[in-house]
Amino acid sequence: MASNGDTAEVASDQDASAPPTAGTRARRAVGALALLSVPVLLAGVPLVPVAAILGPAGLDVAGPGAVGGLLAAVVVGLGGSALLGPIVVDRRLARLPEAELDDRPADFVADRVATLADEVGVDPPEVTVVRADAANVAVADGHRGSRLVVSTRLLSLPKADRDAALRHALVRLRTREALVATALLPALGAVETVALLATLLVGRRGERTAADRRVNRIHGYEPDRNRIPSWAYAAAGIALWLLLLPAWLPAAVGDRLYIAGGRRDADAAVARVGTAERDGLGGAVEFASDAAGAADWPPLLDRLSLVSMADAETGRVRGTSRQEARTRLARLRSKRTP
Repeated sequence: MASNGDTAEVASDQDASAPPTAGTRARRAVGALALLSVPVLLAGVPLVPVAAILGPAGLDVAGPGAVGGLLAAVVVGLGGSALLGPIVVDRRLARLPEAELDDRPADFVADRVATLADEVGVDPPEVTVVRADAANVAVADGHRGSRLVVSTRLLSLPKADRDAALRHALVRLRTREALVATALLPALGAVETVALLATLLVGRRGERTAADRRVNRIHGYEPDRNRIPSWAYAAAGIALWLLLLPAWLPAAVGDRLYIAGGRRDADAAVARVGTAERDGLGGAVEFASDAAGAADWPPLLDRLSLVSMADAETGRVRGTSRQEARTRLARLRSKRTP
């Protein structure tokens, strides 16, 4: 059952089966622009000052030198991230345990994805089945082609739930959301990693507890008394956060408006197909959110997935809503619940 906050959001938002409104499209556009600015900002940190110093305007940051550096940041930031995104995804997938399916099950999965892709209106992506307890599916796209990554546990769901989840991923491929998210993964991953490090530093304690000291004495080890004080860690973390803030803010806004909004739009597209697809997607989202095994799903694939499986700390760093899955489920079931 949805909480009061979820119900209020359902009441104020569009129905799950309705097409996107102008307001929804505007929010998605703002989110996309925010995400696109992240790699530009990261590339601009070294390029703009260097171009301003070496350019014809000298140290005048408003001169043509700085403008040239900004243009270079756009090209290098967006181009480099788009080039690296599919490579990063492929290398991460190479470390996942592939499911050892016989020819017949493997052919069945490929045929089913091809059938659904034809219904959605996209070319069938390459399918990778991974052995994982997480019930999830992700879709990536880029210069290396499109790829659908599905866990064995999701394939074990009832047919309606499984097909609705696969259709959801293919819709995100059709709307080009998977292409944008894949291209921006390196920049977003860098911001997320530094933000987690800064958060860890802020919360780090410098002194050991009595239990720590007892364990150290048992093992014959006693740390030096002149340890780094906890306030120094906190100061370093705060300084790191302040440096990261210009890139973190658009990343958080983009995650909320574009990535999470894209999942809701894909929900609506699947729901418009029919009642069975709507109910099946609701079942898949509910099971994926509640089932154990989230640790099996790589955080890198989260933004490409049916359901986010980030832990609480990573979710806070991303700025995403902890109620996203519940809200989606409430919207999908709004016509079937009083």
